[in-house]
Amino acid sequence: MSTSTAPQPPADPRPIAPAASTKARTPQFGGRFARLPALAGRGFLPVGLFARLSLAMLTLGTLTLATSVTGSYAVGGAAAGAVGIGSAVGAPILGWLADRLGQRPVLLISAVLNVVAVLAVIATAYLIPGVHDVGAAWGVIAAALAAGLSCPQVGPLARVRWMALTAEGRRTGGSTDLDVALSYESTADELTFVLGPALVGVLASLVAPWLPLALAAALTLTFVPAFAVHRTHTSVPRRAAAGTRSTGSGSAETRAGSRLAGLGPVALPVLAMVCMGTFFGSTQAALSAFAAGFATSEAAGVLYAVMGISSAAAAISVAYWPAGFPVTARWVTGAAAMAGLSALLFLPTDGWGMVLVLLALGLPVGPVMVTVFAIGGLVAPAGRLATVMTALASGIVAGTALGSSIGGQLAQEGGHQAAFLVSAAAAAALSALGAAAAVVVRSRKRSAQAS
Repeated sequence: MSTSTAPQPPADPRPIAPAASTKARTPQFGGRFARLPALAGRGFLPVGLFARLSLAMLTLGTLTLATSVTGSYAVGGAAAGAVGIGSAVGAPILGWLADRLGQRPVLLISAVLNVVAVLAVIATAYLIPGVHDVGAAWGVIAAALAAGLSCPQVGPLARVRWMALTAEGRRTGGSTDLDVALSYESTADELTFVLGPALVGVLASLVAPWLPLALAAALTLTFVPAFAVHRTHTSVPRRAAAGTRSTGSGSAETRAGSRLAGLGPVALPVLAMVCMGTFFGSTQAALSAFAAGFATSEAAGVLYAVMGISSAAAAISVAYWPAGFPVTARWVTGAAAMAGLSALLFLPTDGWGMVLVLLALGLPVGPVMVTVFAIGGLVAPAGRLATVMTALASGIVAGTALGSSIGGQLAQEGGHQAAFLVSAAAAAALSALGAAAAVVVRSRKRSAQAS
């Protein structure tokens, strides 16, 4: 992406910690990714990685615990769904609060609330052993909803910090630091969402079904506060105080129109993430039906992880893409590749054939996610970057739930190929949204040049 067009945070009088300075010396060894610890400090990368791992464990951990203890798939599914709904609703709320109050207090408070909620999930699950009725399991479902609502949004807020840390380099032009940072963040997300479910499966099967959630709570209690107080949080400016607003009905109408104008471009990347989540959810459902035909439905997790591996590898490669390849072209090209490769999902008849298709299909997924997050930052209104980043993450969660629901129903009635139709349609919609985003970004550039 042309990094000189990325979002420029407003000036902030507060001092930036030395490790957060964008004037950090470029390392002689390690390539472009060696710039990241030079910008943010060596401790930022591992802390940010482990701080988000608990989120990757929460949904499956809740499903496993509730199903195992209550003996009801319905209760387990309802509890896991409550986590997803809570996260989808809570993420933009936490982002809005972070824009208003700063990241540190919001992360610290949400970490404490989340640990309490996760422990409540464990406690309520064991208080209702043997319950098969969803209506009687309201306690565990309510606790799961609270856990999702309060889940600290480490990944989106880390992206906000990188955008602030790389702002000076982008103002001078020619810097690729933001591309590198966003590539790393998408790779970190992919790794945690592969490692998290694997940890849940191993710990729950070998030790106890409550252990994965207990570990998730421990990770939140230790690593999220460390991320919250890391000195990079001082690089992120807070939204301007409300006292700067003008009075009068005319100015109120102007402000309302300005807000609506700002929300329009943001809606495109948010809808794109809903499509991406729908692609993920429907693919998971379809793979479960496909795997049941030659092995067991549990093998779907292994197949899905294959796509995650190639997606993570491709996300890393974005750091080395030429600056002359604009973000909108990346979105359209990557999504078109996803739509084209989705047609191959209908061909395999065995596991190894599907592995090859998923390896290929994952290649455009990672770069598209990196690009949509970058465009989300580009079109975010001033002072609302955290809100937009968390809304993008929320879109993935909501889309995954939607795709799982529709794909699961179609797989039940028409087999895995019917569910793969949802995956192909979501990829096609993602490509169409990319074309619309190209028009919006081009218009914004013209307006900026005219002014």
